[in-house]
Amino acid sequence: MIIHSLLDTDLYKFTMMQVVLHHFPGAQVEYRFKCRNEGIDLVPFIEEIREEIQHLCTLRFRERELDYLRGMRFIKSDFVDFLGLFQMNEKYVTVLPSPRRNGEIEITLRGPWLHTILFEIPVLSIVNEIYFRNTVRLPDYARGRQRLDEKIGQIVGQPDLADMKIADYGTRRRFSRLWHEEVLLETTNKLGPHMAGTSNVYFAMKYGLTPLGTMAHEYLQACQALGPRLRDSQTFAFETWAREYRGDLGIALSDVYGMSAFLRDFDLYFCKLFDGARHDSGDPFDWGERLIAHYDSNRVDPRTKTLIFSDALTFPLAVRLYRRFADRARLAFGVGTNLTNDLGYQPLQIVIKMVRCNGQPVAKLSDTPSKNMCDDEAYLQYLRQVFEIHA
Repeated sequence: MIIHSLLDTDLYKFTMMQVVLHHFPGAQVEYRFKCRNEGIDLVPFIEEIREEIQHLCTLRFRERELDYLRGMRFIKSDFVDFLGLFQMNEKYVTVLPSPRRNGEIEITLRGPWLHTILFEIPVLSIVNEIYFRNTVRLPDYARGRQRLDEKIGQIVGQPDLADMKIADYGTRRRFSRLWHEEVLLETTNKLGPHMAGTSNVYFAMKYGLTPLGTMAHEYLQACQALGPRLRDSQTFAFETWAREYRGDLGIALSDVYGMSAFLRDFDLYFCKLFDGARHDSGDPFDWGERLIAHYDSNRVDPRTKTLIFSDALTFPLAVRLYRRFADRARLAFGVGTNLTNDLGYQPLQIVIKMVRCNGQPVAKLSDTPSKNMCDDEAYLQYLRQVFEIHA
């Protein structure tokens, strides 16, 4: 089977899940799957996907896994105790062919946020691996290794990149679990001090790497329904996060309403309170310039803050970004698909996004419009009006 451990997911799923347990335990949500590639037929693989999800729902956290989580200073004991009782339930998942009969499939997650939040990453990993093992019978691993070596060679031995750090963010869109593991071992071995860690908690535990991650879009989206009023939902999300983690995990996600709306809310208080921000849509160079200028205008030294780049990142792009900003802020780079699914085959651009919380629509309005996902146009228009976003 594809998923062998409930830790085989991204760290931010656990950090968000702890906030849900402590602050929003009764929230009800809905997530939907989308494949952004044109002409991909996933219907023949529905039964395999269902079988893998059934297996996923038999897994429980092992004691050594719980002990590992308990050892993280920001993970609280009652949350680990909850995970000791936790098990995914397949009643919250449906996998069906699209009624449009165009090869698309509809995966819907619907139920308590606390009990559905962990599905996203393993389900995406399952879809990816099933698709590639059926469409690429004899993978060209030699080509994949060559490509990986070429990437590593762009950083290692370059004097001006001596302090550059790369992290693995590639769990959800990996070619396969075994290839992900090989890539992670190779990059750890060959990048040496350039390797910052991985978002994958299982591999972090297994190989003694640093697990990385804070929050994702779903957290800020859910706060549209859970906060006191819509206009304050972004500040409500950041304040709730800060109450939970008291200075740990201080990277704010900047693109749920676009950079302009983020900067309006990210005032002097948040500039000082948070360690930095993460870029995940729009032009990364423009984003970096605007964030640094924002820190300067708030009398905060940007050299004390961290800029994390993670949107469709490649090694050449990361190098260019490093050379632009290295002397002006702390930097980190999370590489996903380009690291764990680059054997020469077209990767799937698949996502699972939250679309409803407590019965009302939620959405993000990022600086990359194709990343937006909401089926309620009236709500999108209202959201744009409230956050003064002019499409």
